[in-house]
Amino acid sequence: MTFSWPWALLALLILPLVLGAWWLARRTRKRATVRVTSIALVRIAVPGRSRWRRRIPAVLLAVGLAVLAVGAARPQATVPVPSSSATIMLAIDTSGSMCATDVTPNRLTAAEQSASAFIKSQAGGPRIGIVDFSGTAAVLVPPTTNTQQLVTALGGLVAGGSTAIGEAILTSLGAIAQVDPAVAPTGATLKRNLGAGYADDVIVVLTDGSNNRGVSPPDAAQEAAARGVRVFTIGYGTDNPTTLTCDATQFGGFSGGGFGGGGGGEGNPFQADYPALMQVSRATGGTFYRAQDARQLSSALGKLPAAFTIVHKQVDIAAAFAALGGLLIAAAVALSLWWNRGVWRPRVTSS
Repeated sequence: MTFSWPWALLALLILPLVLGAWWLARRTRKRATVRVTSIALVRIAVPGRSRWRRRIPAVLLAVGLAVLAVGAARPQATVPVPSSSATIMLAIDTSGSMCATDVTPNRLTAAEQSASAFIKSQAGGPRIGIVDFSGTAAVLVPPTTNTQQLVTALGGLVAGGSTAIGEAILTSLGAIAQVDPAVAPTGATLKRNLGAGYADDVIVVLTDGSNNRGVSPPDAAQEAAARGVRVFTIGYGTDNPTTLTCDATQFGGFSGGGFGGGGGGEGNPFQADYPALMQVSRATGGTFYRAQDARQLSSALGKLPAAFTIVHKQVDIAAAFAALGGLLIAAAVALSLWWNRGVWRPRVTSS
């Protein structure tokens, strides 16, 4: 807990002054003297109170004043709160390998179904956009809260071509910059303050292959990290893609390649480059997930909201302290009046 006005804590010094005044008043208080013939009669007439009960109002008053003094310093607490301005860009791989049937009925169809379920679960929450990437990347749906538009767009995905993961990240960044002024557009030269924290916006890259077109994912990850945009990656599919459900001509000629950029290398076009995906997520503050089937993919997507739709912010809790302090003081006054109603506390001597 931090304080906006820490100097206001000096108000706590009033407590020893109040306690001192109370003690002095008890010492100097004069009590009337009444002579009666029997102490037993007085004990019957005057309700007794235990020592601890007499001190309850004083304790409540002291605690109430202390709470009010702390509240005057404007305490702030770091609490998890739902982000109302978050943008989630789903970058979905539609390269030819997404036709593989190792995931029932095939990788692309299972991905569509899991992504649709995820989007529906976020209805009324953050904006969601979709990027379709294979040999190039394009914004299929700009960030929106229109769930039906997003689900309908997913149903139109078609597999074919190569894999441009780096381009997908940059295209997602551009779409985020269009709706969030706090995120600089791609191509802008900037150096992010590492202490500034993460943006509310994130990118989720779902891919089953290795980058073999366009900009390298490490370069794209640097662009995202400089803007505080986390990239969550999902390595999709098994190590045995079996048969394909689409025409081989749709593949557009795999050139292999890894995360070294646009081409070259001998990467397996049917298998995600897991170490490289981990590197991208690590560089941006995101998380890597492995999904070998539809169930694991749905599980990975289901874990995402807790990672990026809940943000930690400083919240002023002075009002809560003021309410609690006022309640304690009111309780002290009420108890004191209630227990002392009609009670005359004479000093009694027997004759």
